Amino acid sequence: MKPKPATLFLEDGFSLKGLLYGAEEVEGEVVFNTAMTGYQEILTDPSYKGQIVCMSYPLIGNYGVNKKDVESPRVWAEAMVVKELSRVYSATKAEGALIEYLVSQNVPLLEGVDTRALVRHLRLAGALSGFISTRTDSDYLNQRIKKVVPIAEKDLLPEVTCKKPYVFKSDEENAPAPLSHFKVVVVDCGVKKSILLQLARTMGEVAVVPCASSLEQILSFSPDGIVFSNGPGDPVRCTQVVATMKDLVSRLQNKTLKVAVLGICLGHQLLGIALGGSTRKLKFGHHGGNHPVKDLSRNRIFITAQNHNYIVAIDHPDVEQTYINLYDKTHEGLRHKRLPISSVQFHPEAGPGPEDVYFIFEDFVKMIEKTKK
Repeated sequence: MKPKPATLFLEDGFSLKGLLYGAEEVEGEVVFNTAMTGYQEILTDPSYKGQIVCMSYPLIGNYGVNKKDVESPRVWAEAMVVKELSRVYSATKAEGALIEYLVSQNVPLLEGVDTRALVRHLRLAGALSGFISTRTDSDYLNQRIKKVVPIAEKDLLPEVTCKKPYVFKSDEENAPAPLSHFKVVVVDCGVKKSILLQLARTMGEVAVVPCASSLEQILSFSPDGIVFSNGPGDPVRCTQVVATMKDLVSRLQNKTLKVAVLGICLGHQLLGIALGGSTRKLKFGHHGGNHPVKDLSRNRIFITAQNHNYIVAIDHPDVEQTYINLYDKTHEGLRHKRLPISSVQFHPEAGPGPEDVYFIFEDFVKMIEKTKK
């Protein structure tokens, strides 16, 4: 495919030129990711729905793509922006080129962009709405940007959640027996396959339900644990999931239910809201695989993978902070002092990223065991 000259145009008037493969125009919130590898996992992470992703590492595509390294069956990012696209790929498990994969998924890629300038601008100005277009006339660009719908105004969960419940089956070869034999239900707000794999490795059975499921529908699986997953967009729009969480918290408080609860990323934010907190948007978000987080209970520092634009603010006598981001001192986790509820803002499953915090899933098993005594 021959690329066409195109412009990346942001809502504050900042623009950069490049060569566009695929659709002639696409819009979204423009964010940057600092990971050096893992572009296929990033593209297929449902949390990136509604976003145009700029990779800060300059050379992308050099190890190709394959069927294993995906977090969902499709690409969710609206588009990808890179400095240099590798035409040659080399990896033992590679099955094709990145550009061919994106074209097959109808997802555009903008190459030749000064990504250093773009990342610097986003750090100073914050995440911005924008679009990529092959049109070059300034009048059109200035009028088109006014029509871009901000991501905070989009209801994205219905697009990324599963359509009906299913039991997750691991595709790992020679997978070891799980560490425990509990039933876990994952409320799918845009769940990554890596989360399901880690749960399958530590639990006995993992069921996945749509995010609009009622608490009664969730409990029909007789779960020992409930996980609220990652996902895209502004958490304040997820009112139905928060209502389900509030019902769940109420039953735990009334001791009419025994189940452990874990929130991951968006799930963490929604639990914070359900427990009386609020959320605010970060200036340019945390997207990458190199974020140092301090575990306040263990007094240790771990390197984590992160992908979020919002954080939780909560002041509740029964809720304690468990992790803190050492870059900007923002909250990265919470734990209820009396109820079996905990959550983390970072991604313990990595995919891509460091595996420092896999123990979060083992901690969840211990919480389930404690609730069953």
